[in-house]
Amino acid sequence: MASLRELRSRIRGVNSIKKITKAQELIATSRISKAQARVAAAKPYAEEITKVLGELANASQNLTHPLLTERAEPRRAAVLVITSDSGMAGGYNSNVLKRAEELMHTLRGEGKEPVIYVMGSKGITYYTFRNRPLVAAWHGFSQQPKYTDASEACHHLVDAFMAGADGQVPAPDGSGEIAGVDELHIVYTRFVSMLTQTPEVRRLAPIQVSYVDENFDMGEDFVSDSPTADVHAQYEFEPDADVLLAALLPKYINTRIYSSLLEAAASESAARRTAMKAATDNANELATDLSRQANSVRQAQITQEISEIVGGVNALASSSDRD
Repeated sequence: MASLRELRSRIRGVNSIKKITKAQELIATSRISKAQARVAAAKPYAEEITKVLGELANASQNLTHPLLTERAEPRRAAVLVITSDSGMAGGYNSNVLKRAEELMHTLRGEGKEPVIYVMGSKGITYYTFRNRPLVAAWHGFSQQPKYTDASEACHHLVDAFMAGADGQVPAPDGSGEIAGVDELHIVYTRFVSMLTQTPEVRRLAPIQVSYVDENFDMGEDFVSDSPTADVHAQYEFEPDADVLLAALLPKYINTRIYSSLLEAAASESAARRTAMKAATDNANELATDLSRQANSVRQAQITQEISEIVGGVNALASSSDRD
């Protein structure tokens, strides 16, 4: 059994760690509500642009925009993986990275070459450590993403998709040109509840368009062709619907990326809160167990000391009797 000094040292260490995990838990808890508020604030814009695109799709006579067109033989697929900049979030990053690996395995099975884009320091570290090439990476905003953070990635991804696998686009870092892609996919973590966050895969392009504007779930393809849809008002568009549709489609993709970033931020904070609460609870249990051990060792020491004192007294008494 460890000595009393060692046990007390371990108790101090556990209590110090517990203070850190408790502080992280409280910080994550405060950030969750803010992240949820940002998701709620962005939702009306996302819903409205989805609605407008649905109306434009209804009014358009010719849906031939490249962002809507399926490539005959897609060869390269961009995969945008959203991770966190910080750790101590339980399985948050490992789960989304595992889902990304599953997607890339599926793409390879379909004869497509995955092209990796990453948001978040943890994802950058993951792929760099494994010597996996990254076309572009962004970090520093995982907990408080802005619309402009999504815009930078969206601008390059849309250009790469418009160029196609046979075309070339400027590299994001300005180091030259790289080949385009035929598909755009995003892997992020959807916020379900404080206790549940689910890794999701969404295809950003080609965008699947039908002629109704009912459904938007922060990531689902934006329209449905349900025959029970409500009758919609008729609009006159200026300029015409095709021109407006071409202008709004990149903004729609940008909105999808931004919505994914917001959900990922809420999921990250929720995962961190859960992980830090579990760590704090474990620290409490460990500190209690170590305290019991320390008390047991101290009790044994006191018993030993009393026994030695009693033995000494008895020895002195016996010596006095002989004298």
